[in-house]
Amino acid sequence: MKKLRGAVVGVGYLGRFHAQKYAKLEEIDLVGVCDNNLDRAKEVAAELSCKAFDSYKELVGQVDAVTVASTTQTHYEIAKFFLENGIHVHVEKPMTTTVPQGEELVEIAKKNSLKLQVGHVERFNKALSSAQEKLNKPLFIECHRLAPFKPRGVDVDVVLDLMIHDLDVILSLVDSEIESVSAVGTPVLTEMVDIANARIEFKSGTVANVTASRVSQSATRKFRVFQSSQYLSIDFGSGELNLTTKTGDWVFRGEELDEENLPLEFEAWNLEKGDALLDETQSFARSILEDTECVVSGEDGLKALKLAEAIRNDIQRRL
Repeated sequence: MKKLRGAVVGVGYLGRFHAQKYAKLEEIDLVGVCDNNLDRAKEVAAELSCKAFDSYKELVGQVDAVTVASTTQTHYEIAKFFLENGIHVHVEKPMTTTVPQGEELVEIAKKNSLKLQVGHVERFNKALSSAQEKLNKPLFIECHRLAPFKPRGVDVDVVLDLMIHDLDVILSLVDSEIESVSAVGTPVLTEMVDIANARIEFKSGTVANVTASRVSQSATRKFRVFQSSQYLSIDFGSGELNLTTKTGDWVFRGEELDEENLPLEFEAWNLEKGDALLDETQSFARSILEDTECVVSGEDGLKALKLAEAIRNDIQRRL
């Protein structure tokens, strides 16, 4: 099998996991890891038996593909450098901090016939892939992504930090242009917005209500979808799914009902937690080796970023 020469740039908390996935895959030969903290790079490199770098520019000529898992503020600069030097890029979410930056990365990748994948890892969650078989025309979507406060990741607000995961999933399920966005949010523990809620209306009539918080007491990653005659609940954390389906053509018109014999079918299943990050990394490698579209392309990442920007703008308007 032909192998890709790969490297991970930025091996902090999340980047170290990315490097571990590179080391596991048959499709990739992990050349090295890079971090501006050379001691950190050496630590991870020793763990994975590869080289350590403190300048990402040294990787040119040594790699075919990289994952950029550095701080969000540096995504644009680093990803642009690699794309301009003929190297495929997998960049963590959000792909950049601004829409014009994201648009530029997409254009450079297209111009140079390179793969640009964005790290919306929830798309590789087995619970979502299982649920998609049941979804045909969502009418209302409700999402809650709540997390306790952690110092890492606070270089951006909660919309780019957490909510953008659900925005990407919603956009992958709803095939329609956005009609309107209304959002509120507030800082709590940082100077940026730490908790936010957005209502997104699509031209198809679908409505999504999305809440994200990084100042909650416990972690929650729940996604609920309502469509004609069905309600589906997905717990991204536990992998549990619950589906309620109306049977027949019954319509409630105020009559008395036998609650023990309602015309409803209930299904529940729990999927073993897979390794979504490993699947995401393998998908990136295979898209290069087989010259196929990335599951989460640069264009997909840009759509999520544009929606996130609209939400952030409406929040700032109200603050």
